[in-house]
Amino acid sequence: MKTRSVTLIKIIKTGYIVISLTFCAIGIMFIADPDVSARNLITLLGICMIVFGAVKIVGYFSRDLFRLAFQYDLELGVILAITGIAVLTWPAGSVTVIFTALGIDALADALFKLRIAIDAKRFGIDKWWITLAFGAVTAVLGLLLVIRPLDTARAMIVLTGIVLCAEGALNLCSALSMVKIIKHQYPDDIEIKYSETENPV
Repeated sequence: MKTRSVTLIKIIKTGYIVISLTFCAIGIMFIADPDVSARNLITLLGICMIVFGAVKIVGYFSRDLFRLAFQYDLELGVILAITGIAVLTWPAGSVTVIFTALGIDALADALFKLRIAIDAKRFGIDKWWITLAFGAVTAVLGLLLVIRPLDTARAMIVLTGIVLCAEGALNLCSALSMVKIIKHQYPDDIEIKYSETENPV
């Protein structure tokens, strides 16, 4: 029986890893230097969100082995891509609105990842608790970014950086622990050919 190509799944997993690390890098920049020009970093972030949204949407249709990490990525990918477009087109002075949108995205992604972690435990994946832990932390941080408990712009930029690092780490852990790639993966639908012989009367 002919096995299914895993090239697409490899590309999606690599994309997940690269963009997750990019989110972490941008977050570190926000944390290390809150006074840095936010416009350039926000533009880079918007581009990454659009690309990541596309990766998530394609990942949903990739049919990876466990069907866990990408099971909600159609909805999340669309939301992330739309938010990325809004980030690129929103007026530069509306940074607070942009950060709130990022917090909502992070919160939604974290809540779905919590569900995925619970499913992974039932599925028998040993490191399900790592995704659960990062999901819980990211959910709390995303909520904080939405309600904006800090008044100063500098503090909000630092909090945004922390949220981006947590979001990147969450998706990185999810991709590494729950996207299993095997060389000989059979298609889901197996076509059975048979011939029907009439019995003589």
